[in-house]
Amino acid sequence: MTETIAERYHRLSDLLADTIAEVDPHRWSDPSPCTDWSALDVLRHLVETQELVAGFVGRELGPGPAEGSDPVGAWLNVSEQIYAQLTDPELAAEPFDGLGEPMAWEVVVDKLLNFDLLIHRWDIAHSFDLPCEMDPADIEWAMAAAQALGDDLRSDDVCGPALEAPAGADPQTALLAFVGRRAWA
Repeated sequence: MTETIAERYHRLSDLLADTIAEVDPHRWSDPSPCTDWSALDVLRHLVETQELVAGFVGRELGPGPAEGSDPVGAWLNVSEQIYAQLTDPELAAEPFDGLGEPMAWEVVVDKLLNFDLLIHRWDIAHSFDLPCEMDPADIEWAMAAAQALGDDLRSDDVCGPALEAPAGADPQTALLAFVGRRAWA
């Protein structure tokens, strides 16, 4: 059975929440693999991006805890609202025209939010030397999504230049290198 976009979002969001819960609350200012961003900056970006994508179709997310005082609560607040919208067929199918071609809002969620959930979960985990093994199907999906973005992937505030993965790198390392992350010693 093929996983729906809502199911993928929910699964990746839960994995992120689990990773956030493992972080020592006194270390959120530690640097992340994202240039000039702390781990907390990465989490703030994730929260803000949920709000941004909801706004693409004129929706607002309800207020919740601040990322700095309740990282897990802040994440769950926005992710549960996005998931609720994804499970409503009418809301999920609402058209959006802002990414070059008309598409259903849930497709925008898949292209932007699900991709961010996978990559930025690794960023947060890597900031604290926490394990973060990606599912092989997610790696394959994300690599295809990253390649489909073309030059847009390398624009400001998205991903840096691709790195050359070591010879014989596993698929996760190859994906991370493609999106500008150094996942090897």
